[in-house]
Amino acid sequence: METHRGVLYSRNGGAAASQPLAVSAALEILRAGGSFIDAGIALSAVISVIEPGASQLGGDAFLITHHAKTKENLAFNGSGEAGHSAVRSAFEDKIDHHGPRSSTVPGTVSAWFAAHERYGVLPMDVILAPAIRYAEEGFAATRDFVMRIQFFLKQFPERNFFEAMGIDTSLAIGDLVIQKDLAKTLKIIARDGRDGFYKGEIADLIVSGTNGWFNHEDLAKHQTRVEKPLTVDYKGYSVHGQPPPTQGMILMEELLLVEGDDVASLPEAKRIHLMVEAKKLAFLDRNEILADPEFIPVDVQRILSKEHIATRRAQIDMNKAWNGPETNLSEGSDTTYFIVADGQGNAVSWIQSVFHGFGSAFVPNGTGILLNNRATGFDLDEDSPNLIVPGKRPAHTLNAWTVTNPDGSLRFVGGTPGANIQVQSNFQLVTQLIDLGLNVQQSCEAPRWQHLNGDSSSVENGNGQLQIESRVGEEVIAELKALGHDVLVLPPYGHGSAVQLLEVMPNGTLAFGSDVRSDGLAAGI
Repeated sequence: METHRGVLYSRNGGAAASQPLAVSAALEILRAGGSFIDAGIALSAVISVIEPGASQLGGDAFLITHHAKTKENLAFNGSGEAGHSAVRSAFEDKIDHHGPRSSTVPGTVSAWFAAHERYGVLPMDVILAPAIRYAEEGFAATRDFVMRIQFFLKQFPERNFFEAMGIDTSLAIGDLVIQKDLAKTLKIIARDGRDGFYKGEIADLIVSGTNGWFNHEDLAKHQTRVEKPLTVDYKGYSVHGQPPPTQGMILMEELLLVEGDDVASLPEAKRIHLMVEAKKLAFLDRNEILADPEFIPVDVQRILSKEHIATRRAQIDMNKAWNGPETNLSEGSDTTYFIVADGQGNAVSWIQSVFHGFGSAFVPNGTGILLNNRATGFDLDEDSPNLIVPGKRPAHTLNAWTVTNPDGSLRFVGGTPGANIQVQSNFQLVTQLIDLGLNVQQSCEAPRWQHLNGDSSSVENGNGQLQIESRVGEEVIAELKALGHDVLVLPPYGHGSAVQLLEVMPNGTLAFGSDVRSDGLAAGI
């Protein structure tokens, strides 16, 4: 398979992300002697400055880390809880889409410090220096930056919060973007640590700026959860993903549903059909149980048990698409995914988001912090396991993954933005790498599909739509239609993903791939 980019090979570390300046920041920290986590925090902070439409300090972050020496894999849940005011009776028919009442406590900054406590080397003022520099001295607005602003204002002209961020909405490509308040906030975090964000001056501004939607206790008691990842065996490898309340369980179930099949030998249309059908069943299980496990029992082990997988696998008809109804899920549209690895074999799979584009579209004055609108991921149905409750975390679309060899050493790291499409894209990536033997850049660029939720307005029968890039070819598309799929053909690279991948080769060399569907790149040292 020909690719537009080559694989990036490195022995001493590297990074892959959707923004070149953020990749450069990660390399800067690695060259300064920083760890993979130091470089990851630097990348996270820089991308929060220069891609606020997708992720920012007011958002959430999820990490899967691999520590080479101990072979330890950890899942960091950097999502925030609903505040003390977030009760069912606070809303009428739906949760606010914008404004402070759409927000949960920001979790990204806490995740920085939780990861740094375990694997950090450099001090936080050094790590955050590139982000502070871009916020204080400015960066050149990219085409994507300008288009995101224009697109948002076209949809929500009454929601011009950009002035509170110090951003001129009339800017053109290449214009300098300076965010003084955000620079000040980053400096306070660099000086005072985690408490500099969740207590003190910044916390005061968040509490007063949200009219008490959050109080000081909401912020002060927030903690990043650090736990073992969900892990399943897949064809001799161990795949590690995010536990609840994220929907990493879907990826695990999808893989188990096809593990007994010789995926590589199937004709392409049949392989896609099998995987789409597995996706549908895994989402049904997600809809039934996914919630915050500290509030509601979430029996993932039952879903991933051999008995349940066998029952679900028997429901897949290889000759006909199942078009039963699927519950509509709240989907965020903007997310950032990236990978950082160092020369010692340590790596992080990192995803962060403000949920929908520009999150809550709300910035507490004087902070430069764009709050998320993750509270819209809750339900108002009293019978839902995902009912909004103070202190509870909503079900999340965000998930990142790693794959280890039988001896516990790292083999693959990967992920992508894409809301509910994430676990579908990641499903394709893992099978392409393990079953089909594609290299990381080939997998980044391979034709991709996505199956949308059941109530898509573009589907007359309400049973979902299979969208697939035209590069699969007319014959494959015709076969999928014959199997009963409602197919919408996308442009050749029209899928909404931005994949980043890493393979640790048997000789220790790092091989990075980066999706041509985004502006990013992979680079090493």
